[in-house]
Amino acid sequence: MTPRTSLPDAALTGLRSGFAGEVHAPGDPGYDEARTVFNSMIDRRPAVVARCASEADVARALALARDRDLEVAVRGGGHSVAGMSASEGGVVVDLRGMSRVTVDPDSRSARVGGGAVMSDLDRATQPHALATTGGRVSTTGVGGFTLGGGSGWLERKFGLACDNLLAADVVTADGETVRASEDENTELFWALHGGGGNFGVVTSLTLRLHALPAMSMVLLLFRPESGPDVVRTYRDVMESAPDEAGGACIYITGPPEEWVPGELVGHLVCAALVTFAGTVPEAREVAAPLLALEHEAEIVDAVGYADLQCMLDDPPGLRNYWSAEYLDGLPDEAAAAYCAGAATLPVPTNSQHVLFPMGGAVARGPADYPLPWRSSPWAVHPFGVWEDEADDERVRQWVREVRGAMAPWASGAVYLNFIGREGQERVVAGFGERAYERLAGVKAHYDPDNVFRLNHNVKPAVAVV
Repeated sequence: MTPRTSLPDAALTGLRSGFAGEVHAPGDPGYDEARTVFNSMIDRRPAVVARCASEADVARALALARDRDLEVAVRGGGHSVAGMSASEGGVVVDLRGMSRVTVDPDSRSARVGGGAVMSDLDRATQPHALATTGGRVSTTGVGGFTLGGGSGWLERKFGLACDNLLAADVVTADGETVRASEDENTELFWALHGGGGNFGVVTSLTLRLHALPAMSMVLLLFRPESGPDVVRTYRDVMESAPDEAGGACIYITGPPEEWVPGELVGHLVCAALVTFAGTVPEAREVAAPLLALEHEAEIVDAVGYADLQCMLDDPPGLRNYWSAEYLDGLPDEAAAAYCAGAATLPVPTNSQHVLFPMGGAVARGPADYPLPWRSSPWAVHPFGVWEDEADDERVRQWVREVRGAMAPWASGAVYLNFIGREGQERVVAGFGERAYERLAGVKAHYDPDNVFRLNHNVKPAVAVV
């Protein structure tokens, strides 16, 4: 069936009447900007983009979708690699007009609007020397990031983003607003710790903040042939490092920066990044074995956390295809397989071949949340980002080959925010089978008709008669 891409004038007039935000329909001046998401591979034309300014707006947009039997997409940051915040012929509930961040330094908490992106949160908390675990790019939506679990540079010290979720306001499919916390709607609150946007539109989150008086980084560039030594050394450093240390090994295209030697610009390089929730001398001490390796360039410096978050930004308007494998360990053979995957990394592009250390507060976090990957000590994240449509198959094939090469050490669990549409088995693997069954029960209570299905979908449990 051909998707509907327009609504009767009467329906649009009804939505606009009393709507505090903005309504964009095909033909409106702001429609194309409103429907565009960061991944340029996604080009969908919704019947309407409802840029909400209040929970009442959200309820009105959902009522329109329900009355007209239209697909619903929920947009926060618009950073879903699979374009799950866009709909063809449906209703986009756009939360970008609800992006306010209010910091309470006394209680060390922040109330974050559902449309806020990471830079909104980080810039608001940094003046108070406070922070919480955020995504590794500044444009990620706080809502989708947190609801999916939330893995970032500070996770080994402060836990996953969802571990710091104190409360959430949720507009359900029938337009009702409910609050979820440790004391209210506790089963829904549990489900929001990794269950994604399956249960309603989260219009605000209250997040725990932590003292972060200093942030430092050590970034080293190596020639790619040094990669195996670098990765093994990095592994040994991180497996004995304090929780304050995070970072990644990353194969990238040498960027055109002043600190990068000219002969490396535009060519494959291996980078070792140590982030540190502390001072430069402390970071340097942790990274000493890496600094002792022969390298081509280095940055060792203090950095504001909000600025660190911008360092590896994924710019809008490029083509994206990602995946991940979470590993039970990183023996020498696995390290070698990871390095071998860099040989076919598409260069020069914005693609990244990433190895993340886990552990610390991530592994110690609540074991009953639907996040089976939190116990994995390492994660490999092939992050395909490119410009030319002619490279589509080459990049996607590289991502698939990396996954296949890491399979012998993979746990089977996966962080769903890191992947696109890879089938229902991968969705279940992202939650764990037992947790998925529990999530399905929560889904049946709050969204029995599966209105919120443009996500890594949990299908409502079928009642037993």
